[in-house]
Amino acid sequence: MAEVKPFFCIRPDEAVVSQVAALPYDVYSRKEACQAVKGHPLSFLNIDRAETQFGEEVDTYDEQVYEKARQLLDRRIQDGTFLVEKEACYYLYQLTMEGRSQTGIVACSSIEDYENGVIKKHENTREEKELDRIRHVEVTNAHTGPIFLAYRGHSGLEAIMKSVQTERPLYDFVSEDGIGHRVWRIGDAARVQAIEQAFKEVDATYIADGHHRAASAVKVGLRRREAQRAMGRKTTGDEPYEYFLSVLFPEDQLMIMPYNRVVKDLNGLTMEKFFTAIHESFDVAKIGKEAYAPKRKGTFGMYIQGEWYLLKIKDHLLSQDPVKGLDVSLLQDHLLGPILGIGDPRVDQRIDFIGGIRGLGELERRVREDMKAAFSMYPTTIQELFAVADAGMLMPPKSTWFEPKLRSGIFIHGLGAEESPIRQG
Repeated sequence: MAEVKPFFCIRPDEAVVSQVAALPYDVYSRKEACQAVKGHPLSFLNIDRAETQFGEEVDTYDEQVYEKARQLLDRRIQDGTFLVEKEACYYLYQLTMEGRSQTGIVACSSIEDYENGVIKKHENTREEKELDRIRHVEVTNAHTGPIFLAYRGHSGLEAIMKSVQTERPLYDFVSEDGIGHRVWRIGDAARVQAIEQAFKEVDATYIADGHHRAASAVKVGLRRREAQRAMGRKTTGDEPYEYFLSVLFPEDQLMIMPYNRVVKDLNGLTMEKFFTAIHESFDVAKIGKEAYAPKRKGTFGMYIQGEWYLLKIKDHLLSQDPVKGLDVSLLQDHLLGPILGIGDPRVDQRIDFIGGIRGLGELERRVREDMKAAFSMYPTTIQELFAVADAGMLMPPKSTWFEPKLRSGIFIHGLGAEESPIRQG
């Protein structure tokens, strides 16, 4: 049973929402973030990556960076860039990319659900990445980036969402990258109650994207809960810190793109020995100069020395194990690891990962410029993600690339103690 609540949203004024909405903080390097905020003073990236307000002599994780984020957020609330809702609401958030739309419910999810496994994970998190967002949440006193959750379809929620979408949206704009964004506010009591009750019939929700943001929000919540109890204060479980900002999408609306691989060298092998080794686990067919994207599970494209090849894993190596059966695992376990010597792709400097949104041309460019070979992947499915999470297992790194990305700055969940952003259900 998922506990999903409406909340008192901090959100942009309609007149400036397109200027505020920004891609997630973690898709940028520091240099890219600094470039992106130039000429865009209202972009939420100024707050999400406040090191952009300083010279390079100031470390990205310096305490004054987090203080600057808090100051900027406070200033934007004071000058009317952001509005604070007077009642707890849900929202619908629709993103449209190349004619395909996905619509999710913006709400607050329970850290208790995260702790007890109702919210399921499929990735490990790294401590240094968590620490950054923990400080950002603590100092700004807000969740500023939504967690991307998925759930198995529910007919009642689908009916409510369709009904809401017949009404005039609160926001309707197209961002610079051509993605359409529409938002509807859901504030009437009947719909609010219906959504909350419907989610109680959903057995589990799944983190699709945002594992570090989720882990950080949960740790801040647990710290605040413990601090309150240490001071002898009674807690109710409805405190703002007990919930984190999320957008929940039904599984059938989501698109996962491949997460492709490029490698720096052939581990000391000649081309002849490399191909001989590959043939032990894969059937190999030469494609030629035309870029190749795999058409089905268990197949891979390989680009090397200006030519594309089709690799098909041999049938006896396929696995029913939720993790070992993933294409990213098959490539790692039967080629990248044993042949190219890439033991741990999370830390090995000889491998890099290219999101599918960049296209096959990016793979060819990297091989021309600084890599030896590239591998195009068949995308992991949402059903495979669910199977791994349901089994309590973890996916290999860089298994999924979701598009389009949720924008930050459209919805903010404040953690102020004076008024709970959670409506009693």
